[in-house]
Amino acid sequence: MSLFNEKIKEISIKEALIIIILSYLAAFALKFFNLSAMGIFNVVIILYFVLSLKDFKHEFKLEVSEIFARISFNDILLIVLLNIFFSYGMLYLVGFAISLIPSDTYLRFFIPIKSIIGILSFISIVLVSPIAEELIFRGILLNKLKLIVPTLFAILISSLLFASLHSVGSIFSAFIFAICMAILYLKSENILVPIFAHFLNNLIGESIYHIDYANLLFTNTIVMFVMSVLAVVSFILILKFINSNMKYLNNPKIKIM
Repeated sequence: MSLFNEKIKEISIKEALIIIILSYLAAFALKFFNLSAMGIFNVVIILYFVLSLKDFKHEFKLEVSEIFARISFNDILLIVLLNIFFSYGMLYLVGFAISLIPSDTYLRFFIPIKSIIGILSFISIVLVSPIAEELIFRGILLNKLKLIVPTLFAILISSLLFASLHSVGSIFSAFIFAICMAILYLKSENILVPIFAHFLNNLIGESIYHIDYANLLFTNTIVMFVMSVLAVVSFILILKFINSNMKYLNNPKIKIM
């Protein structure tokens, strides 16, 4: 049993929510003045956890050394890639649906648009957000929900809350991604596992976003067709992963193939 993981479970949800709400309000206030502050919001959340867990440095180092003890790097990478392919498929589907609507100005506002993102923004998305979001949604919410509802419902509720923070074109794929992260966390009992997977997901996604300067992923018919096929295959494999592991979480004695 991981003492570090047990300490995370003991963090007061009321105290954490107060910090989260105050930080979010401050970030929203800055955004009202056209200042992006979500990175600052996530940093504040991380600092709160650092202070709450400062007495468990040795246990944290042990978690780092055992990050691939129960789930291999290849398995984590596979889940991340499947989710990336699936997320692009959902963007295509939502984009196609919106294109069929005559008056779509409002809806198109939510579809990701190419823009130049600075180094600080890239760091925030790739490094800061995965840490803050996993600590909040898996570290606190999932663990607290498990105390009052069955594991399956705890996963679904925390995943829905996570997905609600994403844009229209990404809500469903974010929901599926959150379920996968919850499973990785519960299987490994190591919060660093979903943080690492989330980091890989954002790193690969953001890298593709910047490398695809010609916007081929959303304009080239052949590329879109291939990505759509990969999205369907990925979704099937993700569902298989979720189904088999949910059986395991309900009955740890079952061996996963």
